[in-house]
Amino acid sequence: MYTVASLTHAKKAQVGKPTHATSSPKPLHLIFMTIERVPQKHYPKAEINRRGMALGLDFLVVWLVSSLFGSNQIGIQFMQILVFIFGWLILRVLVAYNNQGQSLGRWAFDLKILEVQNDQVVGRIPQLLALLKREAIIGFGAILVSIALGNIRANPTAILLVIPLAIDCGAALSDTQMRQAFHDRYAGTFIVSSNRGYSLDIKVKRLVETLRRNVRR
Repeated sequence: MYTVASLTHAKKAQVGKPTHATSSPKPLHLIFMTIERVPQKHYPKAEINRRGMALGLDFLVVWLVSSLFGSNQIGIQFMQILVFIFGWLILRVLVAYNNQGQSLGRWAFDLKILEVQNDQVVGRIPQLLALLKREAIIGFGAILVSIALGNIRANPTAILLVIPLAIDCGAALSDTQMRQAFHDRYAGTFIVSSNRGYSLDIKVKRLVETLRRNVRR
């Protein structure tokens, strides 16, 4: 690309030289190329309540399955924890990786997970390693919650085990720009709304409204 100085020098060098009828100056638009910045595609942020419901549904499914391998004894159920870890990784990593970034809960509430690079959301599903990093953090908090649920009757202080998950997920409230929790920031992920899903919350609301109208009649 020519600079302004080089073009000025070229014009001075041409002064006094005969011009040919066959030659014509090139248009400036052929010399200079305008570089336009492609605007970043906008991805709608997922609502916090829908993210919570999606996480809750995934947790409920894995917890119910793992509870089948527990016992009536008070304390940590190691077999139940192993089953919980196995089920969590299947539902939150393998299923999401092979289902356009949607676990069962995210599919039910029209959400999906995307990758973040240099603080910019890219339109692709995170790699398996990124999903493993993400779910290792949030999964640890989910395991503590499952232990609390199994021991809260005998030991009410077990409710304190909920704190790590609450701190992790609560970090999304302080991020007004991207709503990333700690596990999202560490793994480079971002939860967005999706047109693909079951819209469970919307269908429940419609069902409740229909029941209310029928009761008023």
